[in-house]
Amino acid sequence: MSVTSISDEDFLKFREFFYRKTGILFENSKRYFVDKRLLERMEANDCDTFNTYFMMLRFQASGEELQALVNVMTVNETYFFREDYQFACLVNSMLPELIARRDSYQPLRIWSIPSSSGEEPYGIAIYLLENWPSLVSWDVEIISSDIDTQILYQAQRGHYSQRAVQNLPAHLLNKYFRREGDSYYISQMLRDAVAFTRVNVMEPAEMRLYRGIDVIFCRNLLIYFDDLSRKQAAESFYDALAPGGFICLGHSESMSRISSLFRVRKFPEAIVYQKPWGR
Repeated sequence: MSVTSISDEDFLKFREFFYRKTGILFENSKRYFVDKRLLERMEANDCDTFNTYFMMLRFQASGEELQALVNVMTVNETYFFREDYQFACLVNSMLPELIARRDSYQPLRIWSIPSSSGEEPYGIAIYLLENWPSLVSWDVEIISSDIDTQILYQAQRGHYSQRAVQNLPAHLLNKYFRREGDSYYISQMLRDAVAFTRVNVMEPAEMRLYRGIDVIFCRNLLIYFDDLSRKQAAESFYDALAPGGFICLGHSESMSRISSLFRVRKFPEAIVYQKPWGR
């Protein structure tokens, strides 16, 4: 007989486990969302009790089911040129400051995390191509990461709905996308311009693979963490940044309330946070 509900005790047990693995803490207000997806995954694995499923989650050597659960538990909601005033800050303020202090043979590295379905990293590439004349003189690497493997697959495909591209001017749609019915396919050139990787922000060993980053776009991720997880993430991002590097957060987020490691920079276009030079 299949299980039709998750007990309060089992919810708390799962919540603690998922928090330790991902840094994401589900409040009681998310019970319906969490329970529904847990029951779906239990059914998919023919687990007739929560404890059977939970044991598999904890001890499965491949970690395949944990990844599948992470994929359905994480929210991916974005669109092209979201909060693009930060893109303007990138080309008008951040990049000019960075290139003034380095040689042209050193690549500029931009990291978009979480990638979601790719609108942000591809949007950064489009904005640079259209608005930063110095791009012809600099090698720019764009990396984009997410914990959700399914959404990374979607990002690599570069296939978008009308809603996702609604903020893009018509001339950019025509230039960088191929339309088929109500769907838009991003150009191969842009797909080749972004390197997509899977990373769990709460895993120090995975985060140590990212170093020498000049600009991080981490928008609307930390709102899903509690204070302890936010602090750990902030320290990992600080270590990932090159000296003088910047991090951009979502409009409702403030690094000043999370960590004192960063310097607040109030540029004409946006408030961002900087790793001090020489550190």
